[in-house]
Order: sequence, then structure tokens, then C-alpha cells
Amino acid sequence: MKLGLFSMPLHRPEKPFLQTLEEDREAILLADRLGYSEAWIGEHFTSKVEQIASPLIFLATLIHETRSIRFGTGVINIPHHHPVTVASHVALFDQLSEGRFLFGIGPGGLVSDAEMYGHHDPAERQRMMLAAIDIVLELWRGEPPYRFENEWWDIAIDEAVYPRHGVGLISKPYQDPHPPVAMAMVSANSGSAGVCGGRGWIPISANFIPSRDVATHWPLYAEAAEQAGRPADPSVWRVARNLLVTESEGQARDILSDPDGLFHFYFRYLRSLRRLPEVKAIADAPAEELNELLDVEEAVAEIPICGTADTVLDRLVALREEIGPFGTLLIGMHDWEDPELCRASMRRLAEDVLPAFSQHCGALDGRA
Repeated sequence: MKLGLFSMPLHRPEKPFLQTLEEDREAILLADRLGYSEAWIGEHFTSKVEQIASPLIFLATLIHETRSIRFGTGVINIPHHHPVTVASHVALFDQLSEGRFLFGIGPGGLVSDAEMYGHHDPAERQRMMLAAIDIVLELWRGEPPYRFENEWWDIAIDEAVYPRHGVGLISKPYQDPHPPVAMAMVSANSGSAGVCGGRGWIPISANFIPSRDVATHWPLYAEAAEQAGRPADPSVWRVARNLLVTESEGQARDILSDPDGLFHFYFRYLRSLRRLPEVKAIADAPAEELNELLDVEEAVAEIPICGTADTVLDRLVALREEIGPFGTLLIGMHDWEDPELCRASMRRLAEDVLPAFSQHCGALDGRA
């Protein structure tokens, strides 16, 4: 069992931007020292809660300050970009990191980003994403002349090609044939699970959905993989969870019961995005009123794994029993309201919880 981070990132909107960037960098640097295998960073353009507009630029600042951790985009929202730009920027990052890159892609889920770019229809964004990634992969596989035409892009290089001087050629990534592609699955019976299985991509189950929804993902992945003639190896499956290892059960109870604590803020923000007209109508309401409107208490009671190392281990064992084998546990990151608590949680997870959980999973796999 491997351990990683998945960070939108998500911070209190009043916190200074530079401070949030420093906290996100510190989390990844600590993760690398503790042996975490990978860190995923999201991309959003129009939110002060989620302020990293380019995960590639942000992650590039960490390449030479880390030893082995891999860097993932969680995700690049391809419909909001030109495919040639994505192909070129990703190839550059993969070269700079000497192949430590994981290429997470998505259709874009932030409603304000969709409005800003004029991509209002989620189904159309999904089609755009698949069309764009096909172009990106073909650019890396092929050589000019290039010609791609669909309802969104008309891309061509034909005459301006001079191989002797490298003119007209797209840069290739370090990894051959390309960095692993990944997609997030954010609902029960997610269609993305089938896309990943059919194409051999990495499936990532989101941290903000109940475990019963996560349990629907692997069967869909495995079925699509079988239909495509691909192996379905659960070691590629990333499962993200909201997780905090505390010093005591009392501390955990205090965090889980705080109506404006880190978990309540997290789910209140996410759920408000789906119900903006209602939330805007009571914008100045206290946290408790918004929590009730958005069923935040229900989410906090059901989804986060929070407690001492023993409690967290028990919850992870139960999760493994419910959803089956997977390869990497990703920790959904929260705002560092209490930096020492968050650092200590990362250490306890790596040093006290993961070894026992890995041993448990290994024993189960050995009996399979």
C-alpha cells in the first residue's frame, strides 16, 4: 500500500494567497521526506478558496527540492485549454521532472470556471476533454504534418515544417510513450471509471464522496478493462479520503463537532457550489444555518476518517473490506488552520498507521 496527497488545494478565502502557497509547498516537501509516493494538485481559475491556476507551474517549484515523490495534476481541466498548449506544457514538465509526472485530466467542475470560459454544458465538456486528450496523445505519438479537426478545434501544421532545424515538431515527454493518464471519479457509478478501464488510465476515487459510492468504481473499471482486453490490476487504483490522525479521541471529537472547523468548512464550500442561488440568498447566515441547508453535518459524520492512529487504522481496515483491494491511499488535504496538527497527522499516518495497514492488506492479498 502506497500513500499520497490529493490537494485541490482548498483554503479559507481570507487567508493570504502567498501563505496558502507556502503551506501547500510545505505539505509536499514533508510528504516527500516521509516517503509519500505522490502528490496531486488541482487547477482552478476563479475561486479564492482554490487558487492554483496552474498546477504545473506550482509543482515545478518543487522538482529540485524533493527526492522521489511523483507529481500529479489533479486535474488539468482540458476544455479550458488548447490541446497543443497542454501537450507542450506537460511534455516540458515531464522532462524537467525526469519522468516524475502523472497526467490527471478532467472536464472542469468549478461552475465559475465553466461560466468564465463559456463551457456551460457538463456533457459537452466531457466530450471536449476526450477529444482533446486524443489530440494530445497523437501529437506525442506522431510527427508532422499534423491535422486535427473537430467541432472545437482546427489544428494543423503542414507547410511550416523543417525537421533539420526542428521547426514544426512538438516536444515529447520524458516517459515513453507518455506520462500515465488519470481521471477522478466523483460520484457513484461514475462513467469515468469505465473510461479509465477501457483506456488503461489511472482511476482516482474522490475523497468527498461516501465509501459506498467509492465501492461502485472498481467493478465498472474492471468490466471496461475486460471488454477492452486490458488487465484490471487494482494496484493502479487510487482511493482518496478526508483523513486526520489526532493525538486523542477527544481532539477528534472537538474537530468533528466544530460547525466551522476544517471538515465543516470543506464540505460547506463544496456543497455550496451545487446550490449557489440558495446560498447567495443567505450569504450572511451563520455557519450553522448553512450547514443545515447543505446537509454538512451528515457529510462530516459519514465521510471523514478522524481519530487516533488505532481508530484510523480500524476505519481503513473497514474501508478495505467494503471496497476491495486498491494500491494507493490519497489523503485529501485541508486548510492548515493548525499547522502542527496537520504535520503531526501526516507523520502519524506514515509511521504509525500505514505499516500496519499495508501488512493487513498484504495478508488479505496473500489469501486471495
